[in-house]
Amino acid sequence: MSFRGFIAADMEPGEELIGVLRDMRRSGADLKVVRPELMHITLKFLGDTGEELVEEISSRIEAAVHGVEPFSVRLVGMGAFPSMSNVRVVWVGMEDGQMLADIAQRLDSSLRELGFERDSKGFKAHLTLARAKSPRGMAQIQTIIRDRAATDFGVFRVDSIKLKKSVLSPQGPTYHTLREIGLGQGDTAVRLNSP
Repeated sequence: MSFRGFIAADMEPGEELIGVLRDMRRSGADLKVVRPELMHITLKFLGDTGEELVEEISSRIEAAVHGVEPFSVRLVGMGAFPSMSNVRVVWVGMEDGQMLADIAQRLDSSLRELGFERDSKGFKAHLTLARAKSPRGMAQIQTIIRDRAATDFGVFRVDSIKLKKSVLSPQGPTYHTLREIGLGQGDTAVRLNSP
């Protein structure tokens, strides 16, 4: 059996960010807005992943975060990929994202040995808020982004990294944590969850 896997740091949005999500939902734009309880920073997208690899992936995550203490990241500003004139993904930027980048780079190198493709674009510290389904209504979204281009959305703390399983459905994805590796716990603590 296999599952759609990814490695991430979960993020609980503050009121300011929840307000942006609400504004985007109400804009009438053809967007898939991320539900607040599903917000996370993807460190490595694995895609189709064999269940027999869960333990090995978990130990690679442990190695990637060995010696890393919990740390904070500040969410600042908004933007769009690939550009403001062609909005496909709406994101919030990050300051102090170097530790996330370091962990992502270690994971990318280590997991290549298990057959997972390297990330050709490289890791860019950001939080995805929404994905465009079509260009309809993007003028309103561009305004929301411009109005909050320099907004400080606050600080969040990263204290664990998770191996997650994504289950897609017509109502949107649901995520299940298969393994959670805590930061700064000497011999790294791993909390197990059944697949």
